[in-house]
Amino acid sequence: MLWYVQYQTGIRPGANTFFSPLVDESCVKIQARVIFEGLVQGVFFRANAKKCADALGLTGWVRNLYDGRVEAVFEGDEAKVQQAIEWCASRQPYAKVDNKDVKISEATNEFYDFSIRH
Repeated sequence: MLWYVQYQTGIRPGANTFFSPLVDESCVKIQARVIFEGLVQGVFFRANAKKCADALGLTGWVRNLYDGRVEAVFEGDEAKVQQAIEWCASRQPYAKVDNKDVKISEATNEFYDFSIRH
């Protein structure tokens, strides 16, 4: 059965796949730039956004803006990025998001991890 799976994915049996991992073509990587408005500063929004992004394996960053909003960039699998956006908008423990502005683009792969910017 293993040979069949390898054959279907185009990897010949016995091939060294250590340096060439299988790529799941169904996963589309995207980047989302999101501005969150509402009660989003002083309520651990950035720390919780980082925990969420780390748990989902996303990269990018989050930062406070001078006008009281929070800006975040999430990059990774499309479904996981959408999950992070929805979690930050509706499930943050102390925040109350009144509005979110989301701009989706192609992933740039410029980030190594997810960070809190100051």
